[in-house]
Amino acid sequence: MFTKDLEMCLMSAQSEAIDRRHEYLCVEHILYALLHNDAGVNVIRSCGGDTNIIKQDLEDFFSQQEEVDENKLPRQTRSVQRVLHLAMMHVNSSGKASADVGDVLVAIHRESQSYASYFLQKQDITRLDLLNYISHGIAKVPVEDEEGNGHDYDGLEEEDEEEGEHSRIEQNPLKLYTQNLTQLAQEKRIDPLIGRENEINRTMQILCRRRKNNPIYVGDPGVGKTAVAEGLALQIANGEVPDMLLETEVYALDIGALLAGTKFRGDFEQRIKAVLKALEKNPGTILFIDEIHTIIGAGATSGGSMDISNLLKPALAKGEIRCIGSTTYDEYKKIFEKDRALSRRFQKIDITEPTLEETIKILKGLKSRYEKHHQLRYTSSSLKTAAELSEKYINERFLPDKAIDVIDEAGSLVRLRTGSKRKTVGIPDVEKVIASIARVPIERMNTTDKDKLRELEKELTMQVFGQEKAIKTLVQCIKRSRAGLHMPDHPIGSFLFTGPTGVGKTELAKQLAFIMGISFKRFDMSEYMEKHTVSRLIGAPPGYVGFDQGGLLTDAVRKNPHCVVLLDEIEKAHPDIFNILLQVMDHATLTDNNGREADFRNVVLIMTSNVGAKEMSSTTIGFGESTPKAPSKKAIEKTFSPEFRNRLDS
Repeated sequence: MFTKDLEMCLMSAQSEAIDRRHEYLCVEHILYALLHNDAGVNVIRSCGGDTNIIKQDLEDFFSQQEEVDENKLPRQTRSVQRVLHLAMMHVNSSGKASADVGDVLVAIHRESQSYASYFLQKQDITRLDLLNYISHGIAKVPVEDEEGNGHDYDGLEEEDEEEGEHSRIEQNPLKLYTQNLTQLAQEKRIDPLIGRENEINRTMQILCRRRKNNPIYVGDPGVGKTAVAEGLALQIANGEVPDMLLETEVYALDIGALLAGTKFRGDFEQRIKAVLKALEKNPGTILFIDEIHTIIGAGATSGGSMDISNLLKPALAKGEIRCIGSTTYDEYKKIFEKDRALSRRFQKIDITEPTLEETIKILKGLKSRYEKHHQLRYTSSSLKTAAELSEKYINERFLPDKAIDVIDEAGSLVRLRTGSKRKTVGIPDVEKVIASIARVPIERMNTTDKDKLRELEKELTMQVFGQEKAIKTLVQCIKRSRAGLHMPDHPIGSFLFTGPTGVGKTELAKQLAFIMGISFKRFDMSEYMEKHTVSRLIGAPPGYVGFDQGGLLTDAVRKNPHCVVLLDEIEKAHPDIFNILLQVMDHATLTDNNGREADFRNVVLIMTSNVGAKEMSSTTIGFGESTPKAPSKKAIEKTFSPEFRNRLDS
């Protein structure tokens, strides 16, 4: 029994032989009819065949056949009878009710003496490929419809005739599993790259090497690693690259598409090999893998080590394909760098965080894109404010990403505002967005730094009574720092507050942070009396518990670079902590156990101590010193080393 679909194909083959006035009905006529059937086209394409080429081969074959009298009907050849017989045998052995298109294709492939079988084998279609797809639905090359949905053999949906004619395009692994960034750049769908000339030039130099021509971008999240790769594609599309790279195309690998639908072992490896083979056939292609650390272990079965990275290594070492990767410092160190065989094939390019001035240029370069999207205008002052305030208040994120997010959200804020005809984003809108993101009172951002510094001494005096001299010294140091008259690699100020309990040492530090609108971080030094507790500030060394947790002080400053750090009752801490603080006061940096540096240049470091309080409260007898400050000063000199005291601002 034949299915209705197959019966239509056999009738079509008969009609084809009659129309061409051929003497015999051959297997080639049946194959030609199957190529005009949706199910037949899908089977052949899923097994890696090009229907257009097979049709052309059959046309050439038919043109060489002699024509006979019109009234003479074609006769079946023995090969046709064998093919139909084999198809029925295949149906009986598989337990199906009737033969369909796939069964006939398998039978045609077994007719090795026919041109039809030769044309299938010419397309690298094996009998195993046909059986895998017909029996299990395993496609050698997945076929997708216009919406990106794959077809199954059993649940085949109707396809347009035009879709069948573009089979080679859809079978291309680069079309299925990658995205052409160069084409997106030509279609103006990629944002322009502002700056990063050194990184782009270094990338081009590496790509033009003979061996190990694979750059990898390493940087913090949000600094623009993917933007550099897209910028390279944009320059290629605009012809702004050397002659060696003019004809190249950049493809971004979609690892999710590679993994999706791989039901059986070997499917994933087959897709990867197809992508690599397509890249090797086109020397002018560059593969971009975003978050490249994810390829390590991706696709590996339990107990196996055959993942994407191991499949890539041979091609990368020989220079057969060029690959650009991007990852963060953490993933590069924890995951990527541990695979020495893979990491040595890549040339590291550090993508650093842009400066404030560079960020403002980036925002101005992207201004037109966001104005078009939100249908409004951005003032130059709002872009500058977004960069400055995002750097100051939004922590644990990096420029320019956080500044771009601010102007984007400010645009949506103004656009969604009901009852307002204003279509311009100003400074108040940016301040409102940053206040909601950073959870900072908006009043603290409405006044400039000059206004805060002008009123700082007055406001501190109103909050902390009886400490006018200490407040004046503190404010003078902060003003000197903000005026740019201090060492650029020092903290804003390093102060030691001494005196009896309850005079306002800790309260002064709290009020300073509140009035300046910055974070306040307090560390009780009585918790760091033992020698081993020092590691809590900068992180435990390798091999000890807590190595992967980082340090309390370094993490706090890294998350809040603009803050007041209070080390309460510093004299109770172990003396080793004083040695750690020396480099903080001298170079404004502190390195944790993972080698990451915490920047203290925007930190006000305040330490409180009760040293000398006993001497200050004692009374002198006779004609000795009338002031109690001299003995307290001696007590401070006795407790703290000269190199520690000399680094204090006051």
